[in-house]
Amino acid sequence: MKLIILTTTALLTATSLNAIAKAENLAHIQQLLSTKECPQCDLRGAGLVMADLGGVNLSGADLSRANLSRANLMGADLTGANLTGTSLNGANLAEANLSGAILEGTDLRDAYLVNAQLFGTTLNRAYIQGTIGIPQYAGTAEDFYAWGVIEAERGNYKAAIENYNQALSIKPEFAPAFLARGVARFRLGDEPGATKDAEIASKLFTDQGNPAGYQASQNLIKVVEIAQKPPETRSRTSLGNALVGIGSLLLRFLSPF
Repeated sequence: MKLIILTTTALLTATSLNAIAKAENLAHIQQLLSTKECPQCDLRGAGLVMADLGGVNLSGADLSRANLSRANLMGADLTGANLTGTSLNGANLAEANLSGAILEGTDLRDAYLVNAQLFGTTLNRAYIQGTIGIPQYAGTAEDFYAWGVIEAERGNYKAAIENYNQALSIKPEFAPAFLARGVARFRLGDEPGATKDAEIASKLFTDQGNPAGYQASQNLIKVVEIAQKPPETRSRTSLGNALVGIGSLLLRFLSPF
């Protein structure tokens, strides 16, 4: 009988604590929406899709697994916030401060990060396909190159080129980025730009003792030459095979990073 009473008491206590926790979460959500001041708040799993939270103070808040897809967070203070598993898909984070925020598994796809602050954070484990405005200091040349390859695989060649440009701003002699940018330019119909990038990559690969990279660069030059020929003289098979070979090589460059 005593055991039954103790077990019942424990269950009631757990249920009460759970109800209190849920009430506190609702209180924090109401506080956030009414005042836009919610530092250190517990907003785990909160549903805030398309919420207008411009200029909100969420410093140190726990937003893990919250859904902030397409929310307006322009100028928001998210310093030190826990954004583990948080969806910020398509969110407007322009001029937001995410310094020191935890971005483990954070969905930043198609988010807008122009002029956002990301000091002391890492994007290596976040989802950033289509993310716009990632500041240069937020990644290494290898990071931007990898992000560019991912965008190119999605067919988003303009975004891929932006990432390759960032990589080359950090590391001007990063041959794989020149080759990858050349492929993206070719896909966009910029044949002169593709040839120029391939020629630069070819020289850099030669200087750096990378015969596979040199051959891939030469293949791209040949692809452009084939594409510029009259349609009746082109070999579609040769053109396709050459591009597939270059694409496979670009992916192999990722393995050391």
